[in-house]
Amino acid sequence: QKQLVESGGGLVQPGGSLRLSCALSGFSLAYYTVGWFRQAPGKDREGVSCIDGGSGGTVVADSVKGRFTISRDNAKNTVYLQMNSLKPDDTAVYYCASKSGVSLHLQQALYTDWGQGTQVTVSS
Repeated sequence: QKQLVESGGGLVQPGGSLRLSCALSGFSLAYYTVGWFRQAPGKDREGVSCIDGGSGGTVVADSVKGRFTISRDNAKNTVYLQMNSLKPDDTAVYYCASKSGVSLHLQQALYTDWGQGTQVTVSS
């Protein structure tokens, strides 16, 4: 049973930072791609970033480029999303998800296993 569990969300002021974690169990990060997705109130879920657990290659959405950094720790079987310079528009439930294969993309339909989400609220 593949499981992904997000943590690290919370309330932060504009300009602040948070680091989200996605802990994988039941499978090895080294052989999968893990992506971060988010769904803001009243909006569709969108891709944020993804990382190839084997190569470390990444994709970052234009909306967060330069502010968010995805990384991995294969020893801990965990993927991180470092979020800096947070804006109110970053407020969303953030999900991590995984897919097999070497194609690095943010096509949600091809991600097969999903976490429960963690709430990030950016507000004064």
